[in-house]
Formats: sequence, structure tokens, C-alpha cells
Amino acid sequence: MERTLYVYMNEVFVGELAQCFDGSLAFTYSPRFLNQSTSGISLSLPLQSETFEGYAVKAFFSGLLPDDIIRKRLARYLGLSENNTFALLEAIGGDCAGGVSFYPKDQELQDFSEEDVEVLDKNHLRYLLERLTRYPLLADVNNLRFSLAGAQEKIATGFHNGKVCLIKGGHPTTHILKPPIEDIADSAYNELFCMRLARKVGLAAPDATLYFVDDVPCYIVKRYDRILDDTGHVARLHQEDFCQALGILPEMKYEREGGPDIEQCRHLISSHSVKPGLDHLYFQERIIFNYLIGNSDAHGKNYSLLYRGSKPELAPVYDLLSTNVYQNLSNKMAMNIGGCDDPDKISLHHWYGLVPETRSARANLEKQLKNLAIKALDHMLDLKQSFIGEGWKSPVIDDICSLIEKRASILREIVPV
Repeated sequence: MERTLYVYMNEVFVGELAQCFDGSLAFTYSPRFLNQSTSGISLSLPLQSETFEGYAVKAFFSGLLPDDIIRKRLARYLGLSENNTFALLEAIGGDCAGGVSFYPKDQELQDFSEEDVEVLDKNHLRYLLERLTRYPLLADVNNLRFSLAGAQEKIATGFHNGKVCLIKGGHPTTHILKPPIEDIADSAYNELFCMRLARKVGLAAPDATLYFVDDVPCYIVKRYDRILDDTGHVARLHQEDFCQALGILPEMKYEREGGPDIEQCRHLISSHSVKPGLDHLYFQERIIFNYLIGNSDAHGKNYSLLYRGSKPELAPVYDLLSTNVYQNLSNKMAMNIGGCDDPDKISLHHWYGLVPETRSARANLEKQLKNLAIKALDHMLDLKQSFIGEGWKSPVIDDICSLIEKRASILREIVPV
């Protein structure tokens, strides 16, 4: 028999997600939402009265779930198939990235006027983190329904008065907490350093810090897709990653396996951004910054569009990690620069592939390359000292700084004076 989930966005009924008899997914907007809204839940699922079926539906909704090993562990614990997107969203889809949430057809939407919050002391949080590999997304905790995409263990939380909180019942969470990644040394220091450096060089980046459980550093970041509304309650801002917007399955997020390339991303921005000119520059800055810090894992799910109105804008940066400082991680870039996926072989010719073949476009690109290289060099040592002042010391920060020095030097050498 066909099964149905009600889909909400910011607590407004959007439509129905159905699992058909053959296991495929179908999505239909509600007539009322069609009459009242100016934009759909995805650029790949624009407003229309006809039912959506097939690839784009699976790409958007599957993109709300965790990737790879975490999804397998989650499905195993829940007694579900890892490929059953519908069943997984039914189980954990109360609070997802962006504005969407899911409830069974016969279940009323939660009353969000009062939060169901559990403040965690360090002992309880340590206990939960120890169980995270067995119970991804803390799926064993009663009335906790959240989903986070990505291949890293993490939990969606609140963070009040310096305390981590569990927010239950599908209420909007405000922060994301990531424990250290196994086999990636000092990942929390790495990500925090890269995120704070991004802010210092002028990129839009949310607040982030370290939260220690005993002597174990966890990375905690404020969600940019959550805001306080006029009543003082947490409200959701809708977002979608580039794979969702382009209708590309999450398991194809890398360019070399069919995922988005830079040109597709640029076209997406040109066609849909509320400020395409600025967002083109911001997107280009992020490509350059990822090169400087050695983040080769900047794939199509690590760029997003954020909806503050009917048209989206480029979302702040997230998931910045210097992957090139680890010998056990691939050096190949998730998106080619000018046809090259090896950061050690990128020349000015490859960089020119980012812009139109005009003198002014190339001159502006050269200026951007030089400016970001200079800013990264100017701020990284001060940032390193601020970490030391906080008592945060890690060899990985020295490795990142050395890599930035090398990459910045290359850019200054190849860009004409």
C-alpha cells in the first residue's frame, strides 16, 4: 500500500511525500501552499500542481539524510533499509537542514510554543558521544528526531549559557556538535581554525568554538539556517545544497562521479540568486580559499543556497577542513579548477578557467587571488596566537599554516604584478 508523510516548511504544510507501491517516491504540493507561496522547497522541485516523480524527488529528500557509513549504521539500528529514504525520514525527519520537517499523515504537527529541552552535563554528554557510533544521530534517545547530512558523526543541539542541550520533539535546533573524527588527527582544531580564518579574510561564516568533554575537544557551530523570530522563538530558514538544487543524488556529490562542477554551480547562481553578481564573487572566493587551506573535499553538498525571501542567496561557508595536511586522505579536489583536480599542479591557466575570456574578468580574478593570499597570510599567525592564548594547541594548526604559506607563495608567483 502507498504510504504518506506530511511535509512542512517552517511549520506550514507544504505537501505530501508518498512512497509508492514499487518503493519509488512521489511529492505533491498542497493547493493552499501553491496559492500562497512564491517558491518551492527546491529549485529542482518548482511550484506546480502536478505530482513530481523520479530522480529529482529522490535527490532532494535523500539529500536530507546522512551519507555513507552513518546512514548504514542508522538504518541497521532502526531496522530499516539504508536505501529507504521515506522510512528514514519518517523516523528522524522532525528537524532537518533548512526549513523542512516530516510527520506521519495521521500525526498532528508538534506545538512549538514551548521547547522540550534537556540540558546535558559533561558526564551525560560524554555518555551520549560514546554511544554515537552505535546509535547515529542519537536515534536511541526517546523523542529526538533530527537529521543531518554528511559523512561525519554529529548531533544537532541547543547551546544555552555554555551548556549543550538536547532539543526534542522536532523543535528547531540551533547548533551542530561534532566529536573528533576517527583517523583524522585533531579534526576539531582543524575545522575551527579554517572556519575562523574564513571569517577573518572576509567570508561569511557562522560562529564556532571548541567544547571540551573531559579533555576531548568537540567542534560546535551555530546553525546559520536558524534565527530568532519576532516572538523570540527559534525559527527555521530554508536552505538546500547545490546537489539538491540541481537534482543530483548525494552519492554522486563529487564531480568525477557525476556531481556538480564549478560551471554548473556558477550557472545555478546566475539563474536563481537574488544577487547573482555578488554571489559569483563570493563563490569564487570560496574556491580560492579552499585551495589555500587545502580543502579538497569541497563537493556539491558543501555549498548551499539560503532562502531569506522568495529567491535564494549563497549560504555561509561550512564544513571547512584542511584535508591536504593528512596523508591518508585523497589529494584530488572534489571540483576541478580549470580542468585540473590536483592542487599541486594548478597554474594560472587553470585559474583563468573560472572566468570569461576577457581582460577585465581575468584582471579581477588575479586581484582576488592576490588579495586572498595576502589576507590568509596576514591573519593566520594572529589566529594561531589566539588559539594558544585560549590554551588550544595542536600540531595540525602548524601544518595548515605551512600549507597556506606554500599555496599563497605559489599564487603570488604565478599572478602578474
